[in-house]
Amino acid sequence: MTAASPIKEHYDLAVVGAGPAGLAAATLAARLGLDTVLFDEQTAPGGQIYRSVTETPAGEPTLLGADYWHGAGLVGPFMESGAQYVPGATIWSISREREIGVSVGGCSRLLTARHIVLATGALERPFPIPGWTLPGVMTCGAAQILLKSSGLVASGKIVLAGTGPLLWLLAAQYLRAGVTIEALLDTTPAGNWAAALPYLPGFLVSSYAAKGLRLVREVKHRVKIVRGVTALAAKGGDRVEEVVYRRGEAGEVRLPVETLLLHQGVAPNVNLANSIGCTHRWDEAQLCFTPVVDEWGMSTVPGIAIAGDGAGIAGAMAAEHRGRLAALDAAHRLGKIDARRRDRDAAPHAAALARAERGRRFLDLLYRPAEAFRVPAGETLVCRCEEVTARQVLEAVALGCQGPNQLKSFLRCGMGPCQGRLCGLTVTELIARARGVPPSEIGYYRLRPPVKPITLAELAALPQTEAAAKAVLRG
Repeated sequence: MTAASPIKEHYDLAVVGAGPAGLAAATLAARLGLDTVLFDEQTAPGGQIYRSVTETPAGEPTLLGADYWHGAGLVGPFMESGAQYVPGATIWSISREREIGVSVGGCSRLLTARHIVLATGALERPFPIPGWTLPGVMTCGAAQILLKSSGLVASGKIVLAGTGPLLWLLAAQYLRAGVTIEALLDTTPAGNWAAALPYLPGFLVSSYAAKGLRLVREVKHRVKIVRGVTALAAKGGDRVEEVVYRRGEAGEVRLPVETLLLHQGVAPNVNLANSIGCTHRWDEAQLCFTPVVDEWGMSTVPGIAIAGDGAGIAGAMAAEHRGRLAALDAAHRLGKIDARRRDRDAAPHAAALARAERGRRFLDLLYRPAEAFRVPAGETLVCRCEEVTARQVLEAVALGCQGPNQLKSFLRCGMGPCQGRLCGLTVTELIARARGVPPSEIGYYRLRPPVKPITLAELAALPQTEAAAKAVLRG
């Protein structure tokens, strides 16, 4: 089908998100005979990692790298699979009974599915430093979106700061695009190496090793690398003018800057799964909440599966295979194939998934962001939507606030348009440290529909029966 096909009232399978997991799941499910629809917020398939892969103006193929162009090999089979594709679609509600609220072109409607695969991917981890809201300060992910979707790069004096593979990948892509980078400020804690070292053998035989070493070598020959950065702040008036950093006990160093690009890893985008009621747990290695799923991606809510980085960060190749495993299990649960065929067809994908995940533990521990950059202090903003500072959060805890949901009553944290996507992890860790308990005891925001902003006019136009209204409010 095409994007122009009308949305039906019912499907066998609904997939949310057109990244590697969603594309792989929808393609295989449709080929197995399931009436499948894929909803995605973007105007073209690919998700974040393969954003605009069918229409990028980025030019020279080597600029973005071979891994990026792998995504084109997923889009073609998907478009030929028979699955319905609905771009520009915002999923703002999913109930435990698998009723889906979707907004397309300013109009909302409700539909149902027998089975749902959430492939909502990852979000960049918050990087709350002083001045991170100044114009000219962006995340590396945002800079990469501009590069992939519009062929745009920053100009002037550019500094990258943080830790993680994406930091080095963006630096390499910028260099290939002819951009001059003033410095890369590496905030990776020196002590991380000791924790990661036992997992080095697995990393060295993984697909990550050679690629990572090439990236680092490509960047460090052309960019000033400052390692061991322990403090970081953006300074300026109407926009960022300089970045101030320290290394250990050494004094402050100031660099003039016009664009500061920040990154310290990614975390699963759990808001939609959370709103449905899927059980989540705190992952101490990845420092985030991840949904509890089985080997097929099935969550604790019947009929709701989670695939890709939304089920735990493992990268694009792992996401692709997780999507196929979720599709095979959906086909089995819905009666299209028996368990024997499911298990037989799943074997190569499970093996490929294991290979894709090899070396992941090393990366998680090596690039574990420092607490100083995860848990801010003083007047540093925590909640950008409601302009709540770290000091205000700590004052609320001192008054008896026990967790993120109670904090909403004190300070409205997590109640803005982003629904906690930019502050949730920071708030959890900030409260945990103040109370002297682990983040698992603090928990995350309790999310209710709509999990994305929609207009009152859209809500008012929905079915007006009492049962329908209750279903929307339940989520």
